[in-house]
Amino acid sequence: MKITDLRCAVIGKHPIVRIVTDEGLYGLGEVEYTKPYLKPWVLHFRDALIGEDPTDVERCMLKIRQRGSFKPYGAAVSVIEHALWDIAGKAAGVPVYKLLGGKVRDKVRVYNGSIRKKRTGDKPEDYAADVKWMMERPENFFMVKQGISFHSNMKTSVPDFHYGIRQPPTYHGAMDQGQISERGMTHMIECVIAMKEVLGDTVSLALDCGPGWFLPDAIRFAQSVEKYNLMWLEDMLTGDYVPWVNPQAYRELTISTSTPIHTGEQIYLRHNFKELIETQAVRVIGPDPADIGGIAELKWVAEHAYMHSILMAPHGTANGLLGLGALINVCATLPANYVAFEYPSASDPWWNDIVIGLPKQIVKDSMMDLLEAPGLGVDIDAEAARKYLREEDAGFFD
Repeated sequence: MKITDLRCAVIGKHPIVRIVTDEGLYGLGEVEYTKPYLKPWVLHFRDALIGEDPTDVERCMLKIRQRGSFKPYGAAVSVIEHALWDIAGKAAGVPVYKLLGGKVRDKVRVYNGSIRKKRTGDKPEDYAADVKWMMERPENFFMVKQGISFHSNMKTSVPDFHYGIRQPPTYHGAMDQGQISERGMTHMIECVIAMKEVLGDTVSLALDCGPGWFLPDAIRFAQSVEKYNLMWLEDMLTGDYVPWVNPQAYRELTISTSTPIHTGEQIYLRHNFKELIETQAVRVIGPDPADIGGIAELKWVAEHAYMHSILMAPHGTANGLLGLGALINVCATLPANYVAFEYPSASDPWWNDIVIGLPKQIVKDSMMDLLEAPGLGVDIDAEAARKYLREEDAGFFD
């Protein structure tokens, strides 16, 4: 079997990768809907892959892996890897998790960081109302995650929240930074108290915090919320779109508090997790299979983290329904340090009408059944999806 074409179309806001072969099999991969600009970055790998056997996944990846980097550009490489595994599974007639060593669990746990309504404000009562809505959803999620501080609007809506740089909100990924004021610190703690009063010990709470904190503020806040038993504080120092890791600072933060510290969604490749894991700089890591370099890369990192007693909670908030297939398959194979992955959302509600292979109710009691169809287990209904193609992508499904 040989690759005859590598295609990429933006459907909705998601760049969708389609690898075509001379035997009629094809594989799909999906980039986060926040990254539609990556289409040309995906396509520049076409010449490297045409003529290769797509079931030799690692051989193909060796040709392109060095061209990726930290979020967002690792996504182009990562979802090509997903599409290669999709073909490999279809060729073997088995779900991808079988090719990764087989399942260790029959269902995978997920948490809610993406299914939410728009908050009406950033006051404690607004946060309380938001988590109440999230906990009452039919999926019965065991945990919800809320954005605070630099990962929320409170950085601008709360007067004098911090003393540092304020980036324009129009550019996704620009990092606000600076010392957090006493008023800002008090406001965040009041929001935590309000949310915990609603959730109690029935539904767990994690906080997406940054990036952009300085270490003294991070330590002070982490210590101040210890009594609320949060699942974790995520990306306080580095994180989303930050192209470095800073494990030394993370380690000082981690050993200063009993509140679990989490990072990892932006990190590309196992090499950049190595020091973070081996120095036990955090308690939880959250690589994204659509950013780290692919599902095999995520599995390696999870196993390395397991040997160092670090928990694993993969990121996936905007990965879409094809990205959901990748998350389910790899998380079925992870060791006992696996907690849950972040349930991904799609750019538009009509994605549910064009994706094939998922049950009507995808999540029940915060758990998902494994997908047993060959490959990643999900596909796109080409006829239903054609109306969402741009004119330049008219031949994507041919």
